[in-house]
Amino acid sequence: MPATILTDRFDRALIYAVHVHGGQTRKGTSAPYVAHLLAVAATVLEYGGDEDLAIAGLLHDSAEDQGGAARLEDVRNRFGERVAHIVRACSDSLANTAAGEQKANWQDRKEKYLAQLAHADEDILRVSLADKVHNARSILRDLRTAGTGEKVWLRFSESKDKVLWYYGSLARVFRTRLPGQLSDELAEIIEALQRG
Repeated sequence: MPATILTDRFDRALIYAVHVHGGQTRKGTSAPYVAHLLAVAATVLEYGGDEDLAIAGLLHDSAEDQGGAARLEDVRNRFGERVAHIVRACSDSLANTAAGEQKANWQDRKEKYLAQLAHADEDILRVSLADKVHNARSILRDLRTAGTGEKVWLRFSESKDKVLWYYGSLARVFRTRLPGQLSDELAEIIEALQRG
């Protein structure tokens, strides 16, 4: 497999991601949000993704968290239709929370997202899987960190049981739709989370 070459488009996407998510931190931590975006992009690249997929990894939360449809259109204008398509599909809501729009009910959003993944193309699956693996790794790491433990579940708007239901459902979808080492890793992390 030939090496993926990153160009100045990736540089611009990284700068854009830092601008869009500047000042944002990971839920319940002091870690800059961009650390998550870098981890997702790195995972995409490590598993054979090309530059567009890595850029989508950097920007996968930009529309959902920072501006809704207007942000998605900006991503499309700057980085192209393929990247925007992936970013759109990785969002479970495009509500413009800055303008006061409310996201739909958590359960409804998650069920809809799972249904979308059941029919998503490989580009979307690869970026989404990288995102979910990093999220699950982060939860597991924080559960194992002295002084954090079970408090990690308080970061979520839903209960531990619902979060575990969602991640377990994701693991099953990915193992079916995109089988391989990374899907297996997600399932293994979820099993560890369920054991507590």
